[in-house]
Amino acid sequence: MSIVECVPNFSEGRDRSLIDRIAAAIAGVDGVSLLDVDPGAATNRTVITLVGAPEAAVEGAFQGIREAAGLIDMRRHSGAHARMGATDVCPFVPVSGITMDECAELARRLGRRVGDELGIPVYLYEHAASRPERRNLADVRAGEYEGLADKLADPEWAPDFGPARFNARSGATVIGARKFLIAYNVNLNTRSRQLAHDIALDVREAGRLARDAAGKLVRDADGKKQRQPGRLPATKAVGWYIDEYQRAQVSINLVDFDVTPPHQAFDVIAEEAQERGLRVTGSELVGLIPLDAMLQAGRHYLERQGQSAGLPERQIVETAIQSLGLREISEFDPDEKIIEYRLAAEATSLVSRTVSGFADELSSDSPAPGGGSVAALAGALSAALSAMVGNLTHGRKGQEEVWEAMSRLAATAQRHKAWYLAAVDRDTEAFNRVMAAGRGRAKTEDEKAAKTERVRQANRGATAVPLEVLQGCGRLLELAREMAASGNPNSLSDAGVAAWCARTCAEGAWYNVLINLAGLADDRKWATETGEAAAAAIADVRAAADELSADIERRLLAGAGR
Repeated sequence: MSIVECVPNFSEGRDRSLIDRIAAAIAGVDGVSLLDVDPGAATNRTVITLVGAPEAAVEGAFQGIREAAGLIDMRRHSGAHARMGATDVCPFVPVSGITMDECAELARRLGRRVGDELGIPVYLYEHAASRPERRNLADVRAGEYEGLADKLADPEWAPDFGPARFNARSGATVIGARKFLIAYNVNLNTRSRQLAHDIALDVREAGRLARDAAGKLVRDADGKKQRQPGRLPATKAVGWYIDEYQRAQVSINLVDFDVTPPHQAFDVIAEEAQERGLRVTGSELVGLIPLDAMLQAGRHYLERQGQSAGLPERQIVETAIQSLGLREISEFDPDEKIIEYRLAAEATSLVSRTVSGFADELSSDSPAPGGGSVAALAGALSAALSAMVGNLTHGRKGQEEVWEAMSRLAATAQRHKAWYLAAVDRDTEAFNRVMAAGRGRAKTEDEKAAKTERVRQANRGATAVPLEVLQGCGRLLELAREMAASGNPNSLSDAGVAAWCARTCAEGAWYNVLINLAGLADDRKWATETGEAAAAAIADVRAAADELSADIERRLLAGAGR
């Protein structure tokens, strides 16, 4: 399924009744999930985050823009943030199953509709830009609302859609497609906007105007002012003072967090602040953040502390929250602020249940979840035990030589744990697709052929999931072997249980492959190849598990004096 994120920014952050009406217009669109509504009084701006299928996202964005046009009068607007319209900017961001080019087309479709139906001038930016000089949002928004009338009178700045005349009430809107942007503010222990902005000039990619030793601006041969680049690429930043927080902030847009992640920006700003006699006291996230950015931060600070980075995902996230001071000026709930967690919270899954809840569902008269999900759960438990042994070894006196390896292996085990937990639901979903494919009457020959193909593909899927689970068990056993060989000797039994859980996972997955192959009698070539791959995998797992279990049992018996 294609999922796109859309993040419209509205020029109203103080009147909650107006904000709620805009949010309700968006949320009322079928297929739209409203993930976040983040108003700011000082900036007088609200950032709304919605996700959905492409068509739903476009419709949701349009309804929000239309509602804002009727509620917000830009002639009375003031705030700390740059802006040029009631809906200032509206980017589409690819999340899954959709490309950046496709998001750019969504931006053009929305822009055309806003211009035609609402009479609002629309500029396209970033990946949807109609020309290179319009890619950068700051360039498009230069002059802001107050300079918009003159801009529209300039043929070089004719809008991409809508009338080239000043709409005094709604201003103009900038629509585009971009990578995930993290809006992130770093807090300083000062009220000085000037000091905050001085730091911003030194860290942002655009930097500041270059000056010579005498303090004069440096110009090239054509007289053009030269710039001194800042320390952080893919970063935009300004300094401002926020009255409600009683402090200044370096306000940042991280336009590519793979290039400059939040923790790097935080650390660099802390260095710049210290040079000026200031101190960073925390930070603030505006809108949502990808899980990967939080995990990068958590692992970064764990490694700096000399701690194992092979901890459960939630603990790594909590390390990031505390290290970045994300709760200093407002509450930070990861289930609300991390986009993957928000999406997961809106879906029902087996792995989100309690142990007793899962067991109750398993024991009901429903055929799913069943043995395939239980096999995958055994794999997750194997990986979890290996991660535990690694973490109990890292930092243990006398085993310093394996600390680094144990931390790395524990992190690997955590990734396997997450994969197998996801497979718990994947197995049940695959079974449900088999059941759905067989429903409905097929009367014509074409309908019968289509149904036969649906059933075949569904059965293939139901077989492929346990096959993948089975083929991954060799890696689980290798982790358990590493932990048994080099891990904390007091946890040898845990490594042994990890090995047996891996074998249980493999045997259960093997049985599920076999029973699903029975439904592929008319797909003999694929079934034969799949069966041979599964047979080879289970043979390898059994041999490795026998050898490892025998070794661990021998060592445990020796330790018990038997």
